[in-house]
Amino acid sequence: MKVVLFCGGAGMRLRGYADDVPKPMVTIGTRPILWHIMKYYAHFGHKDFVLCLGYKGNVIKDYFLHYDESVSNDFVWSRGGQNIHYINRDIDDWTITFVETGATSNIGQRLKAVEPYVQGEEMFLANYGDGLSDVPLPAMLDVFRESNAVASLLLVQPTSSFDIVYSGAEGMVKEICPLTRSDIWINGGFFAMRGEIFRYIQPGEELVREPFQRLIEKRALLAHKYNGFWQCMDTFKDKQHLEELNQGSAPWKVWNHTQSTADCSVLASSPV
Repeated sequence: MKVVLFCGGAGMRLRGYADDVPKPMVTIGTRPILWHIMKYYAHFGHKDFVLCLGYKGNVIKDYFLHYDESVSNDFVWSRGGQNIHYINRDIDDWTITFVETGATSNIGQRLKAVEPYVQGEEMFLANYGDGLSDVPLPAMLDVFRESNAVASLLLVQPTSSFDIVYSGAEGMVKEICPLTRSDIWINGGFFAMRGEIFRYIQPGEELVREPFQRLIEKRALLAHKYNGFWQCMDTFKDKQHLEELNQGSAPWKVWNHTQSTADCSVLASSPV
């Protein structure tokens, strides 16, 4: 199954750190977040990627054109460096299509631009390219396959440290609770779609606005709730948090540990 990754963001809230690279190329450890996302999908057997390039897309092209296996793989060095034998490799069996989709295009426009590269696919995956999760992907896809939905999106609870304050008619506070303990769910940026999605996208439209609203009206948009690990990288604070996790458990690195597809933290999917 092909995986469409939106890689055109400039990372405005990471300014000062990500001035010279597009947002998906901001590193976590020794590899960019884009690589971590691709490794996640590859772990589940989805290794055919379509990259929607935009802001400084040449940086992403150069990264893969000059990919260095030694950064994240063990190897044997011999004969003064004339022979290098990699004990394991990352991307030998990946296929990556690089598509320029416009420096200022929105997500809907980028998706529409790569329509020719997913033609003939009954279903394909998509991702914003700036968030990580350990959601059991096969379980999510099984539910989507059995539905009549045109698209499915992952719903997660926000990771913000803000509090929600509930007040009464006279302004007196009734309750204060952490945002993370509320019943608020947000778009986690992990999608599954059928080819029919392109019929719902008009020129210039943002994917989750007009096209998804049309799907909602037809009860063709599926919500997959997940209260396990999810973390986006919108700010430098988010990057620092992911760096700390990368030094420890790194929950999104499903390729390093076994995870049951019957994870009890997956909640019921439902049309929205």
